[in-house]
Amino acid sequence: MSSTLPADDTRFPLAAAPAPAEERSVSKPPAGRPARKAPWADQAFGWAARGCAILTLAILAGILLSLLAGAWPAIEKYGLGFLASSVWDPVGQEFGGLVMIYGTLATSLIALVIAVPVSFGIALFLTELSPAWLKRPLGTAIELLAAVPSIVYGMWGLLVFGPVLSTFVQQPLQALLADVPVLGTLVSGPPVGIGLLSAGIILAIMIIPFIAAVMRDVFDVTPPMLKESAYALGSTTWEVVSRVVLPYTKAGVVGGIMLGLGRALGETMAVTFVIGNFNQLDSLSLFQPANSITSALANEFAEAASGLHQAALIYLGLVLFFITFVVLALSKWLLARLRRGEGAKA
Repeated sequence: MSSTLPADDTRFPLAAAPAPAEERSVSKPPAGRPARKAPWADQAFGWAARGCAILTLAILAGILLSLLAGAWPAIEKYGLGFLASSVWDPVGQEFGGLVMIYGTLATSLIALVIAVPVSFGIALFLTELSPAWLKRPLGTAIELLAAVPSIVYGMWGLLVFGPVLSTFVQQPLQALLADVPVLGTLVSGPPVGIGLLSAGIILAIMIIPFIAAVMRDVFDVTPPMLKESAYALGSTTWEVVSRVVLPYTKAGVVGGIMLGLGRALGETMAVTFVIGNFNQLDSLSLFQPANSITSALANEFAEAASGLHQAALIYLGLVLFFITFVVLALSKWLLARLRRGEGAKA
């Protein structure tokens, strides 16, 4: 029996030999058509976007110019001495903004000192430690705090939190530290539960949802591979957060803190209820009734007579505008310095 196949047997076709390289020419795409000009819709969109940017700058410049024009009588009379004077006497037509500026900065600083660690702990728990079933309801509950109107916070602070602070915090501290030179001054004042510390705590409660939400979101964008690699090398949760998560998300964390600071600087109604609205700087006590820029504007602007009193209030608004600008500039500078530090380490 022959084992060879017929030469012309077509039942077992052989694979065709590859074509020579010169015959395997890749088909070329057709010659490109001339570049088409952008349609009118794209041009209109570009001009609209450019117009929005220009409009934003124009509104900012308009606000600044209107504040300068309204405050010019006070600027012309007091100059920069307005910032260092603590006299606020509408009857005698003598005005200084030191009390309001001090109250605004002090309450905002107290709020940040309290809110930043709490917000960091909330974000850390939600992203690294919380069980899966608790993340969503707890995150939603924290975000709901941001939906509470500020006047509700103010009323709660005046009617509920103020008496509690006075009875269980201020009076025991005054009894304990009355003879201590510096600490006794910090806790002095009438035990009524309103003042700088009360306003700062209320502001902290109000800005915690904003800072915590931003920190949680930026912590979530950290690549899981980076965190898992650190855990695989034996790092603890704190080491992963401090050496991996925070360096990766520092821009977002600083942005969240600045967002909370801006919210604290501009808050009006809640602060008006609990700060005391006292236009004298008699003591550096945390429990001393004081005033803030926004509270002074809310209380006095409607009744202020046109002239120097109104100009002084607008001058306060201009100072607040400048403070927010300085805060933004400092945040940009801090981020730039952090980036340069990371580049130097690399």
